Amino acid sequence: MSEPISGAAAGVAGWKLLSGLAATGAVGAGFAAFVVMSMTKPKDEKEWRVALASTLVGSIGGGAALVRYLGIQHWADDPFGMVAMLAIVFACGLPAWALVRALFAYLNKRRDADITEIIADGAQVVKTMKDAI
Repeated sequence: MSEPISGAAAGVAGWKLLSGLAATGAVGAGFAAFVVMSMTKPKDEKEWRVALASTLVGSIGGGAALVRYLGIQHWADDPFGMVAMLAIVFACGLPAWALVRALFAYLNKRRDADITEIIADGAQVVKTMKDAI
């Protein structure tokens, strides 16, 4: 077991190496993956890998896109702003796993259909949604 001082020094060095902003995104994405997989347990190892990947990509990519869209990059200059950005990154990862799971369920039901039938079905769903709004 390492000494507490050297372990803390390694943690600080790792934080500086990863850069505070990138590490904040990684922490938010990790928390989102943990919460999603705790609430909806994957059925097998393959589904677990898909859940992890989609949640991390949804958190990091979606969080970065939302921060950019809202124009709040300057929040990174302040520790409290970093915490708020962590929450945004976390929230962006939560729906990713549900969306991927719904897409795979939809495609599994239409396993025998060819691609044109799936596209036509999807276009009909989009049209129905637009009419409802």
